[in-house]
Amino acid sequence: MMREWALLLSTLLCGLVGPTHLFQPSLVLDMAKVLLDNYCFPENLMGMQEAIEQAIKSREILGISDPQTLAHVLTAGVQSSLNDPRLVISYEPSALMAPQETPALSNLTQDELLAWLQKVIHHDVLEGNVGYLRVDDIPSQEVVSKLEGFLVANIWRKLMGTSALVLDLRHCAGGHVSGIPYVISYLHPGSTILHVDTIYDRPSNVTTEIWTLPQILGERYSADKDVVVLTSGHTGGVAEDITYILKQMRRAIVVGERTVGGALDLQKLRIGQSDFFLTVPVSRSLGPLGGGSQTWEGSGVLPCVGTPAEQALEKALAILTLRKALPGVLQRLQEALQDYYTLVDRVPALLQHLASMDFTAVVSEEDLVTKLNTGLQDVSEDPRLMVRAIGPKETSSGREAGTNDPPEVAPAVPEDEVARQTLVDSVFQVSVLPGNVGYLRFDRFADASVLEALGPHILRQVWEPLQDTDHLIMDLRQNPGGPSSAVPLLLSYFQGPDTGPVRLFTTYDRRTNVTQEHFSRTELLGQRYGSQRGVYLLTSHRTATAAEELAFLMQSLSWATLVGEITAGSLLHTCTVPLLDTLEGSLVLTVPVLTFIDNHGECWLGGGVVPDAIVLAEEALDRAQEVLEFHCNLGALVEGTGRLLEAHYARPEVVGQTGDLLRAKLAQGAYRTAVDLDSLASQLTADLQEMSGDHRLLVFHSPGELAAEEVPLPPPAIFSPEELSYLIEALFKTEVLPGQLGYLRFDAMAELETVKAIGPQLVQLVWQGLVVTAALVVDLRYNPGSYSTAVPLLCSYFFDAEPRQHLYSIFDRATSRVTEVWTLPQVAGQSYGSHKDLYILMSHTSGSAAEAFAHTMQDLQRATIIGEPTAGGALSVGIYQVGSSLLYASMPTQMALSASTGEAWDLAGVEPDIMVPMSEALSTAQDIVALRAKVPTVLQTTGKLVADNYASPELGARMAAKLSLLQSRYSRVTSEGALADMLGADLQLLSGDPHLKTAHIPEDAKDRIPGIVPMQIPSPEVFEDLIKFSFHTNVLEDNIGYLRFDMFGDCELLTQVSELLVEHVWKKIVHTDAMIIDMRFNIGGPTSSISALCSYFFEEGPPILLDKIYSRPNDSIRELWTHTYLAGERYGSKKSVVILTSGVTAGAAEEFTYIMKRLGRALVIGEVTSGGCQPPQTYHVDDTHLYITIPTARSVGAADGSSWEGVGVGPDVAVPAEAALTRAKEILRHTLMQARHGPGQQASREGLLGQSPSMGRTSGPQPKGTQGPKLSMPQHEVITSTFPSPILPGQGLLLAQVPILYTVTPPSKTQTSDLGATPDFLLYAPAPMPTPSSGPKKRCRTCFLSHFWASAYSQDHCFTMQPLRISSGLRTPMVPIAWQ
Repeated sequence: MMREWALLLSTLLCGLVGPTHLFQPSLVLDMAKVLLDNYCFPENLMGMQEAIEQAIKSREILGISDPQTLAHVLTAGVQSSLNDPRLVISYEPSALMAPQETPALSNLTQDELLAWLQKVIHHDVLEGNVGYLRVDDIPSQEVVSKLEGFLVANIWRKLMGTSALVLDLRHCAGGHVSGIPYVISYLHPGSTILHVDTIYDRPSNVTTEIWTLPQILGERYSADKDVVVLTSGHTGGVAEDITYILKQMRRAIVVGERTVGGALDLQKLRIGQSDFFLTVPVSRSLGPLGGGSQTWEGSGVLPCVGTPAEQALEKALAILTLRKALPGVLQRLQEALQDYYTLVDRVPALLQHLASMDFTAVVSEEDLVTKLNTGLQDVSEDPRLMVRAIGPKETSSGREAGTNDPPEVAPAVPEDEVARQTLVDSVFQVSVLPGNVGYLRFDRFADASVLEALGPHILRQVWEPLQDTDHLIMDLRQNPGGPSSAVPLLLSYFQGPDTGPVRLFTTYDRRTNVTQEHFSRTELLGQRYGSQRGVYLLTSHRTATAAEELAFLMQSLSWATLVGEITAGSLLHTCTVPLLDTLEGSLVLTVPVLTFIDNHGECWLGGGVVPDAIVLAEEALDRAQEVLEFHCNLGALVEGTGRLLEAHYARPEVVGQTGDLLRAKLAQGAYRTAVDLDSLASQLTADLQEMSGDHRLLVFHSPGELAAEEVPLPPPAIFSPEELSYLIEALFKTEVLPGQLGYLRFDAMAELETVKAIGPQLVQLVWQGLVVTAALVVDLRYNPGSYSTAVPLLCSYFFDAEPRQHLYSIFDRATSRVTEVWTLPQVAGQSYGSHKDLYILMSHTSGSAAEAFAHTMQDLQRATIIGEPTAGGALSVGIYQVGSSLLYASMPTQMALSASTGEAWDLAGVEPDIMVPMSEALSTAQDIVALRAKVPTVLQTTGKLVADNYASPELGARMAAKLSLLQSRYSRVTSEGALADMLGADLQLLSGDPHLKTAHIPEDAKDRIPGIVPMQIPSPEVFEDLIKFSFHTNVLEDNIGYLRFDMFGDCELLTQVSELLVEHVWKKIVHTDAMIIDMRFNIGGPTSSISALCSYFFEEGPPILLDKIYSRPNDSIRELWTHTYLAGERYGSKKSVVILTSGVTAGAAEEFTYIMKRLGRALVIGEVTSGGCQPPQTYHVDDTHLYITIPTARSVGAADGSSWEGVGVGPDVAVPAEAALTRAKEILRHTLMQARHGPGQQASREGLLGQSPSMGRTSGPQPKGTQGPKLSMPQHEVITSTFPSPILPGQGLLLAQVPILYTVTPPSKTQTSDLGATPDFLLYAPAPMPTPSSGPKKRCRTCFLSHFWASAYSQDHCFTMQPLRISSGLRTPMVPIAWQ
């Protein structure tokens, strides 16, 4: 930029010396300062000041003494340099000071402002209820605020009731930027505020965003009403910005001329103390609607509809008239589709599309026609359905929703026989051409009734002369068609030998809602011509309507060959519906009313009929005779192709079926569409491949003569050593890649004898450098195959000499024998062996012999195939001539069979082990080589990590030892993902632990690695919302609390927000009488917060040991104790707690449930938990993307060594998870009811599993001289239970008060109570009812189990709770005090 300024200023600095001394060097510097301080594109001025100073010092100046000339030169230079025509330098010696702006409007009185307003704003209501508002100057915010009431009351309210608005800015050359929001806001819906522009003011260096106003005085103009903005070449500044904003918002249609392309604010500023002034744009738009780029400034606003400014209003009114009519047009269009369109299944989609179309850009009839046709035809896929603009003459002669079918009124048939004969002669032209070829021409279609009336004459004069011809040419080139009623009659004459009627086509008429099938007639005058002889129809672009239908159906039925031009595509059976009348004409919809369905079930949607042989109409007759001659040999060609297949094709199981299908299609006339050898070859190829499923079958036309079948190969050429070396270097590419990886590429398979001939040179120049590598890549991506005889030799290099390997088998069609192909016992040079890795690269171009080598090595698990699937080639292909013609058939003559399965594989090709684009195959192979080299180290590292960190040291050591013995299983691993899967499966198999896992996590997915991403602690405000979302609390009936959370949090994190948790969660449920803790959906999390949660359900006092956790990495045991200090109030140990579980409950949720159950503090209801583990640790394995997750800790708190890891926590009451909450509420309700109303209320109030204050026991090791922590409830020992269903500790309300539950024997009704000696304590125990062993089952409301009930016992309760006194040390039967 600085260099550009220097070049510019060397021509600008002028007149700075001379006798007049009018100009000083400071003039240019002052001009630069004005630009720097005021030009709104300061980024374009970088380097200007330095360039000016250098130019002044250089004295490279041009002496210009005339100041006006100097001003023009400076203007031209600045404008060209900055590419801104708005920059103007003027010389004004008469001005004593800078030009003064017009006095500010804010200084005017109210009356003066109103007078000014009447000059710049004009309004009117035009014809058609169109509002007109002309604004010649945009007032500022200050002026609008003063006059807003007047503007709304006297102008705006008069325009609010109009149906559309024209905003005329043709004479508005500027205005104030602050007025922009007012203009836009009155035209913008008030539902949202919109950022419409950003203004940068250079003098103040301030950027201001412009938004629509949230509130305005008066109403906004409805968004459903159209707005048109009129512009001219004088529209400038703020008016341009408003125009551009409304256009970008798609709120207005701009009509008129391109605007001036000015500036938001142009100011004329004095340059220093001289008489020169600079006009400079000081403000600019940074992009309407927040676009951030310059738009209209300098280039102007381009109108949507360009027209001279003086005609803009007239054009706008025409546009609004059209747009006002749009709803009516759409309604009539939708009604027409519903009433007339024949493809009724497409009507709903059409209606939906029309309803969703955006017509905001439609400003002319042409726009409307284009938009409607695009939408209609895109959705319907029907070219017949279209909207057209027609002239006044067509409109005046048209009919309302009129059909386009010609009136099928039968013309008068002459009564006189001679006249009838003459009429027939004039309509039909009949002759017999050389070769006994009939020729029939008629140039219009008559109604079927006319043909029937003239039937005897047509038969005698037309049909009988053609009956004995061998072929028939029917000339429709000049036939524009006519009524369609005669088409079935004409078709009937070309029916085949079938005796019954043949379905020709089907029509559905939307007007009558009738579907009609059209059959051939069984009774005809004269004989049928049939479909066995050749029939040829000549067509042209004039062939239309019924003539097109006949041509289409004859072709579809395979009864004729079409020759000539594509037909007119003018179908009958459409309806014209008027949509809109205008002065220039009208818009109409052409809608098909009849669906034409051929005998294959395909709908014909019109369009011209495409001939089988396309030629000019005048050449059609000659071309038809050529096709006819070709068809004389058609049967022999098709039959000959079938015979070649039977003799040579390698798959005999499909030969017979394929030949039969060819003959059947020939008899049906399917090959009449073939008009030369090329088209016949194409059709035969398609049919053969479809019938056989073999893409290798080809029929082709070769004008040159090919050698039939296979010719013996010439003897190998003898090359000199120099020529041979050059040839080998050209054909073979070898390289040793990093990591001792050999690379071999060759792009053709040579014949075996050739390979043997050059074997020593190949070994020396190619093989010796590769055989010593650690692994080898064979690149066959560009190898199309060729000869397969050398494949066994190539394979033999990659196996040991003994035992020999069966490679594949070959079935030869010529001999009908299967030959096994084996490795060779000896090879030239050194063998690569069977243990080093081999990689073969393939692509979709790899073929035949290359496929054989790759498939064989893959089949024998000797190589890893990388790349793209191959197409499937053939080991041997024969090319055979069809008769003596120039038609040839190419087919596989041998079939390759897998050595392992015996199945043919050559047709399907080779499926790679690793499928990647061919361009990535080599790099993928290198990655696999590098990965396999890492496998031993990965297994060693994994074993050490497991041995050092697995929660069970003994099992970890055993796994590590066994893992080292499995290295051979990983020899064919192809990716880190596959390695992770195999390794994870082996570890789980060795350990039986599903939580011991491996994962492959690429570099770009490190956020999925547990523990890698640090925990993000949100702010207290965010956390408050998170708590409300994560915790679900409720107080159920009977004052039962409900708490659900689905994941445990980190203790440190929860401690920071403990006050929030207490306030928003705990306080809501702490004062309930019982609590349900829902863990059914809890998937675990950190275990650090478990002890704090448990502590809330025990009394304050000495800590209680909750559990012991063994950590393998540091070989230590961590004890979990209740906390002495908690935020908020404790729930205590005397109120009942139920925990709900499911098969989803995992990890920390299981540990919490296990502790609460083991200590007898909660009743567990639901399903066995998932059997997870303590939070595992994740370790990175070497420099791979493999990570291993190892359970490193386990619970060891139980005296018997039992734990929940791997087996889950069993519920006290087993029910499906979805029923657990209902069961818990039933049990707690019953408990609370008994506690409030039953005997022993004080004891019952102590909870479902509450603690008796005098019966606490300690658990865990106790320090000397201290009393251990009390359990929340005594342990229960169940010796036996002989109730009808088992009764578990904590079930229902049975076992709350005793440390030992003695034998319980169900008594008979005659038993009496024997309580024995003085009791030590009370037991609330069930008194069971005797129950039979059969009968209807009924659920008991007391024990919640299903029992058999005898008819005499229909109560809902099987027992009642009664206090029994138990003597210490005695095992006394419990008996009922009273039956319920």
